[in-house]
Amino acid sequence: MSTAPSTSTDEAPQTAAAAPKSRGPWAPLRPLVLRLHFYAGVFVAPFLLVAAVTGFLYAGAFQAEKLVYSHEMTVPVGDTKLPISEQVDAARKAHPEGTVSAVRPSPKDDATTRVMLSGVEGVDATHTLAVFVDPYTGKVRGALEQYGSTGALPLRTWIDEFHRDLHLGENGRLYSELAASWLWVTAGGGLVLWFSRRRALRKVRGTTGRRRTLGLHGTVGVWAAAGFIFLSATGLTWSTYAGANIDVLRTSLGQATPSVSAAASGGEHAGHDAASGAGGNGEHGVGLDKILAAARAEGLGDPVEMVPPADASSAYVVKQVQRSWPEKQDAVAIDPATGEVTDVLRFDDHPLLAKLTRWGIDLHTGVLFGLVNQLALMLLAGSLILLIVWGYRLWWQRGRGSAFGRPIPRGAWAQVPPYVLVPLMAAVAVVGYFVPLLGIPLAGFLVVDVVLGEIAHRRGRRAAV
Repeated sequence: MSTAPSTSTDEAPQTAAAAPKSRGPWAPLRPLVLRLHFYAGVFVAPFLLVAAVTGFLYAGAFQAEKLVYSHEMTVPVGDTKLPISEQVDAARKAHPEGTVSAVRPSPKDDATTRVMLSGVEGVDATHTLAVFVDPYTGKVRGALEQYGSTGALPLRTWIDEFHRDLHLGENGRLYSELAASWLWVTAGGGLVLWFSRRRALRKVRGTTGRRRTLGLHGTVGVWAAAGFIFLSATGLTWSTYAGANIDVLRTSLGQATPSVSAAASGGEHAGHDAASGAGGNGEHGVGLDKILAAARAEGLGDPVEMVPPADASSAYVVKQVQRSWPEKQDAVAIDPATGEVTDVLRFDDHPLLAKLTRWGIDLHTGVLFGLVNQLALMLLAGSLILLIVWGYRLWWQRGRGSAFGRPIPRGAWAQVPPYVLVPLMAAVAVVGYFVPLLGIPLAGFLVVDVVLGEIAHRRGRRAAV
C-alpha cells in the first residue's frame, strides 16, 4: 500500500477549525496518516517502483540462471567422483591464473564442482572466477565470473546489482535503502487508512471511477501489506546506514553473528610447513582430500565450501552453504599441518537474532523456500507495481478542473491531542535517527510543508487586504 493515495470527497479530512468532535484519542490521527501517506506516495513511489521492477527480475533470475548456464552447472551422472584434489588440479591446468580462494565440491550427483579463483585479471576484485569441473571425469566445462555467498553467475549478478544500486556503486545503494526505509511506513499507513474507513466504502464490486480505483488499491494493499513490511525490515538489515545501526544494536545485545576461529593450533612453525604445499592449487599441509574428510567426520554434509588458509598461521575453514530450508550453516576450522579440527561452530548455537537475520535475508532473496519463495516475491513485486500505478491514478482523479492532484489539506496535526502527539513525535524522532533515510526525508517533507503553508498564509493575508 505504498503509493500515491488520495481520498474521495466523503473521506477528505477537514481543517482543524472545522474538525468534528473526536470519537476517541486516536481518531484525529487518521488525517495525519492520510497526509503522510499522500506525500510518501507521491515522492517515494518512484523509488519503490524501481525497487519493485528490479526485485521482480531478481526473483526470476534464479530459474533463468539454471537455464542459461545449464552446461556449466550440470553434468551427466557418472559412477564415481574423483578426489577433490584431482578436480582442483584439473581446474588449475585449464586456468592457472589467480589463486584458489574457495572450492565447492559437487553437492549433487548431477552438479559440477566449482573452483573459485581470486586475483584474476579482468575479473572484478569483489568477484571470483568460478571454474566448473565435471566431478566424474575432471573435464572443465567452463568458467564464469561469480559473486556473493549464493554463487551468483553473470546474469543474476547483473540483476542483483541493478536491484541493489542501479550499477552506480555505493552511492546508488541510497535509492534501495530509501525505498526499504519508507515501504513499511506507507504499507502500515495504508492499513490504518483502510481499516478506519467505513465498511461500505471498502467495496470494489459495483463501483466505478475513482471509488473503484481506491477500492482496488486498498484491497490489494491490505493483502500484501504484511509482505511489504517484511521486505522492508529484512532489506534494512543489510543496508548502508540503517543496517550499520542494526549491526551495532545486535552486537550490544550479544546477538551478532558468530564466526568460526580460523587460527591454526599447530603454532607458527607448523603453519609455515603447512603453507609450503601446492599453494596455487589450494593444497596446504595434509591436502584437500583429508581436510574434506575431516569436515565430513564432523557431520558437514553437502553443500560445503572449502576456504584455504589465509596465511601461514591460519587454518582451513569448511562451512556449509545451504540457504534453503532447513538451512545448513555449520562451520569447522581444520589445522592444515595435522588435519585436526580446531574449532566447530554450529548454526544451532547462533544467537536468536542472528538466526532470524539469516532466515529473513534468505527469504527476502528467494532462496529459503526455492521456487515457491521466488514466485511469492514476484507476486509481491507485481502487487507493488499495481499499487503504485493505482496510487498515481488516484492522485490524477483527485484533481478538480485545474487543481490536478491537489494534496490533502493542512492542519491535521493540530487535531491530535498533545498527550498523543508528543510521544508520537518522540517515537518518530528515535526511529528516524536509526533509519536516517526515513528521518531525513520526513524532516524535509515537514520543512517544505511549513514553508509552503507560510507562503499560502501570507498570500491569503495580502489578498484579504
